[in-house]
Amino acid sequence: MLHAADLVVVFTGAGISTESGIPDFRSPGGIWTKFAPIDFHDFVHSAKMRREAWRRRFAMEDTFGAAQPNAGHLAIAHLIATGKATQVITQNIDGLHQLSGVPADRVIELHGNTRYAKCLDCNARSELQTIRAHFEMHGDAPNCANCGGLLKTATISFGQAMPEEEMVRAEAATLACDLFLVLGSSLVVYPAAGFPLLAKRHGAKLVIVNREPTEQDSIADLVIHAGIGETMQAATPTLGRSQEGV
Repeated sequence: MLHAADLVVVFTGAGISTESGIPDFRSPGGIWTKFAPIDFHDFVHSAKMRREAWRRRFAMEDTFGAAQPNAGHLAIAHLIATGKATQVITQNIDGLHQLSGVPADRVIELHGNTRYAKCLDCNARSELQTIRAHFEMHGDAPNCANCGGLLKTATISFGQAMPEEEMVRAEAATLACDLFLVLGSSLVVYPAAGFPLLAKRHGAKLVIVNREPTEQDSIADLVIHAGIGETMQAATPTLGRSQEGV
């Protein structure tokens, strides 16, 4: 199906990142079973919640910092580099697609990115190293150096609006593809999970690779319940040969 397709769009969820050692948020034993997610409203209106949000983020720094792209990420990068795939739509916030070699303008991050921060007022970018140094010295994050607004990791929290530009780009890519490839998503989080349905309705083939069944398995043209790295290496054998020993 990959070889027959002209324009592939890849859609990734937490399952591809867990193969790089990043814990899932929703699964039993995941992060949200230990810590309730902090709502966007609470972050904005409570200094205590902002401190807790930053404490959690910096507590996870070793995990995010140590994570490296796995065979699944590298297979996707290969599909992008060869022109087989046009875009990666991802629910993940870890930036591993970019680290794998996918150009940033080919990655559509529906839920943002945790590797840097943005000002909620002027949208200016801030690096985490500077914020962490201030947090460890003063017990809270600094305000935006550009306008004085609140800084937050560049992720989309519960209660926060989805990024309009990314949603428009994701819809356009979905409508243009003839193969929509889902890798490691449970397909329960909307509106993101609506993109495979949109692709299918507009005539694209739908392939789902996920260790557990999803609610959209019944409409997919192919479902594989297996690891993403092993599956994608088998589906892109030339890449698999080049990766020996990695």
